Amino acid sequence: MALKVLYALDTARTQWYHFKAIIIAGMGLFSDAYDLFCIPPILRLLGRIYYQKPHLPTDEFNNDDDNFVIRRHVDSALLGVAFLGTVIGQLVFGRLGDRIGRRRVYGLSLMVMILSALGCGFSICTSRSCVLVSLGFFRFLLGVGIGGDYPLSATIMSEFANKRTRGSFIAAVFSMQGFGILASSIVTMVVCGIFNAASHPNPKEKTPSEADVAWRLILMLGAIPAAMTYYWRMMMPETARYTALVELNVQQAAKDMEKVLDVSLSQIAEDESLTLPQDPPSYPLFSKQFLRLHGRDLFGCSASWFLVDVVFYSSNLFQSKVYGKYLGKKYESNVYEDAIHVALFQAIVAICSTIPGYWFTVYFIDRIGRRKIQMMGFLIMALVYFAIGIPYTSHWQHHINKGFMVLYGLTFFFANFGPNTTTFIVPAELFPARFRSTCHGISGATGKVGAIIGAVGFGWASHGQKEDPKAVKILLVILGGVCLLGLAVTYFFTPETKGRSLEENEE
Repeated sequence: MALKVLYALDTARTQWYHFKAIIIAGMGLFSDAYDLFCIPPILRLLGRIYYQKPHLPTDEFNNDDDNFVIRRHVDSALLGVAFLGTVIGQLVFGRLGDRIGRRRVYGLSLMVMILSALGCGFSICTSRSCVLVSLGFFRFLLGVGIGGDYPLSATIMSEFANKRTRGSFIAAVFSMQGFGILASSIVTMVVCGIFNAASHPNPKEKTPSEADVAWRLILMLGAIPAAMTYYWRMMMPETARYTALVELNVQQAAKDMEKVLDVSLSQIAEDESLTLPQDPPSYPLFSKQFLRLHGRDLFGCSASWFLVDVVFYSSNLFQSKVYGKYLGKKYESNVYEDAIHVALFQAIVAICSTIPGYWFTVYFIDRIGRRKIQMMGFLIMALVYFAIGIPYTSHWQHHINKGFMVLYGLTFFFANFGPNTTTFIVPAELFPARFRSTCHGISGATGKVGAIIGAVGFGWASHGQKEDPKAVKILLVILGGVCLLGLAVTYFFTPETKGRSLEENEE
């Protein structure tokens, strides 16, 4: 027997509260993306400030390819610690979301993000070692908060949405990542532009001390959008599915939903004598019964997310390596211009490829379906990577032009109109209510392990100013192969969840 309150959620017309939930949950993803993707231009600033070689003759100084370059292990550590924190945050907060409730830990993850973003800006002292260790510590904590936001936002949105437009609503929440990437680029350009106009530093001279304030300010501004939504998160009621199916309080679930949906309590309240049918399943997480019923789905979600994050984060965080020919020499730009160049290309890719990809998914996902979009995205990404990777040394190396940039931009478009978005959606729709947040956290944590491999591995292979064409070719071809593997995993292990209620999907 279907509970009235759950049936009302599944069949509710789209109304203001759905959009309010998208904004409240989406601002967390906005902050996530801002904090993660502001780091490429920040690394350029840190390189100019803390890795400028002293006492070099003018000509040598101006043409030294290793000048201003952060050491490889430091670069990788600053990227890796944030993703490591994200892995831990997804596992911990995902489990807490199922054990003590989505709403109770939703505000906690946001508060961790706010405080750690501020901590990044207040990184202690000004000596190189001290600053970088302190920054790494707060980036780790920031990752924990970001990780917690993923399973909670996806689960809450899936449990509030109606089944007809559920995919579009969850995709709209995730699409806020694109605007977060764009915002991080715009803020970087504005802050660096103001500092540049105020001081006009000469690239041939020592990096001015006030540049040490610029990167801190950029990081601290990431706390603002998260802080703006904290109150509204705390005012959200617990989801009806958690209250009814996990806490077994159907009457409270009906009262909570009456407050937010345009429906009267008499329509969704159950008879007082109702007892939940068949006693809810009692098998624990990772038991034989759980693995028999849900192990295949969990593997499919985790493996797909792992593979797409290897590709997505290696490409996104190191666009400046691929577009290096357009960024100019570091020794020809001052500290602020250098960061602006990186942020500008990041903004162009976000506007032309990343954000449109997200919104194509929002429009088509409940028409085409999750599985088809994920397969299509993986396939086209693979073809594009092969198209630019295989002939790289023979053609593209000498002709990095608009055609190359368009092709490379397509990888971002079809990542987001494809597996980068659908891997966020599907785990929030497949699993039982009492395991939903946990399984989404496990899938996302596996994905962030892929992000560590992609971002840190790509960073080690492409580190420095000098480009190794053979290494770039190999990396691009490997990314294409990873996409083909993702296509195979999707085909064999990912079910379609479109058009069914969450309870129908778990069965």
